[in-house]
Amino acid sequence: MAETKREIERKYESDDSGLPDLTGIGGVAAVLDRGLVDLDATYYDTADERLTAASLTLRRRTGGADAGWHLKFPVAPGVRDEIRAPLSDTVPEEIAALVRSRVRNTPLIPLVRLRSTRDVRHLVDAEGTLLAEASLDTVTAERLTGKRRTAQWTEIEVELADGGDPAVLDQLEKRLRKAGVRPAASPSKLARALELTAGRRRGGKTGPPRPATAGDHVLAHLRAQRDALVELDPAVRRGLPDAVHRMRVATRRARSTLRTFGTVLDRTATDPVGAELKWLAGELGGYRDQEVLADRLTRALDALPPALVTGPVAERLTAWAAGRRRGAHGHLTGVLDSRRHLALLDSLDALLADPPLRGAAGKKPGKVLAKAVRKSERKLAAVMEQALELPPGDDRDAALHEARKKAKRTRYAAEAAAPALGTSARALTRAMKSLTTLLGDHQDGVMARRTLLELAAVAHAAGESTFTHGVLYGREEARAAALEAELPGRWKETGNAAAG
Repeated sequence: MAETKREIERKYESDDSGLPDLTGIGGVAAVLDRGLVDLDATYYDTADERLTAASLTLRRRTGGADAGWHLKFPVAPGVRDEIRAPLSDTVPEEIAALVRSRVRNTPLIPLVRLRSTRDVRHLVDAEGTLLAEASLDTVTAERLTGKRRTAQWTEIEVELADGGDPAVLDQLEKRLRKAGVRPAASPSKLARALELTAGRRRGGKTGPPRPATAGDHVLAHLRAQRDALVELDPAVRRGLPDAVHRMRVATRRARSTLRTFGTVLDRTATDPVGAELKWLAGELGGYRDQEVLADRLTRALDALPPALVTGPVAERLTAWAAGRRRGAHGHLTGVLDSRRHLALLDSLDALLADPPLRGAAGKKPGKVLAKAVRKSERKLAAVMEQALELPPGDDRDAALHEARKKAKRTRYAAEAAAPALGTSARALTRAMKSLTTLLGDHQDGVMARRTLLELAAVAHAAGESTFTHGVLYGREEARAAALEAELPGRWKETGNAAAG
């Protein structure tokens, strides 16, 4: 079974390859010699090094207290999440799944072998509590593909103890720098090994060219959404906070880009990709909507005075939420593992590699993108005006939900155009965000009222009081009325932002 460890460390190099005395620095009362440890790690990647390009490292290591498979995700400079799984001959499935969005069906192969002799020191405070571990590593690297070149070097590594104060590392670094020790030029042993055994110096990342045409701008925005889908895949699998929501938003942004900028990208070629993005958004949406609804009802119930809570309402709500949530994560994982999802990622890659550009793609971005945004605004205005003319009720609720979808599409269009259009597009983005927040609150209330009726029916059938369900329903009705009263003014503000 895989486990996760947050790793906070810094790497250094020194001309004399020595570790200076760190006693008295950062609360270090003693430096304890823990002896030598021999480590043997084989790093895996695709032949074209996709994991390395994303700053991910996958290794199988023997020796030391944490022998096994390790997959490292960057979190911040010097901070990584290390996913660990027990030793096996092949990459464990729980590890392979976390890199599937990047490697797809491309095999993972042994790329580099690193053998290290680690001289370990524990830095402890006056009570003997571990503050950090400092080590002097003598490393031998061997390239396992192509010409089997080798390289050797020595480096210093300082890793913060679990739950330690990162300020300790800052103080230790000051001491190390004074002793002539400098931060390592490479972020990891693997990066250094790849560089030294490549037979050439690696150039720095140049990144994509600066957008110049309308096509450049649209493709840059679409590429960013594709990258987000790939990067968020393992976060969704790991159940990290907000990961499903962010992936859903990236999916919607990508689909909106294909639909909105049809004068730039040929929709006869992109519509099939858009249909698959709609499918993925729907799969993610079911999970996300359930999260939002359960949280809304729980907070509403918690806000009621105890005198207004009769019967096992909280227990019923908890059971309902757990029942809906049960299996949802497994279903999402199945979606991400499916051939359909992997084919969608391949389709996005192919579209970006050979985009179906139309005539407007080669023009300057200002007029082309502005025209597309205005078209999206007009569609929103037609739906919104119709919704505002309807009396309160189911028809108006449905019309406002449709207006919300159109407002989101306009917001995403403005976001995509902002690098070219500047202030006006950013102002429209803010206005649309405000409008969609209000409309989203309204739609969540619609779903909450429907759910309360379902829960009340279950409670009534069980002979329980439905009084509290009625109270919550009434409060949702009042909230919806207040939002609808606020809507004309909010819509007027949106129009002013668009005109500006």
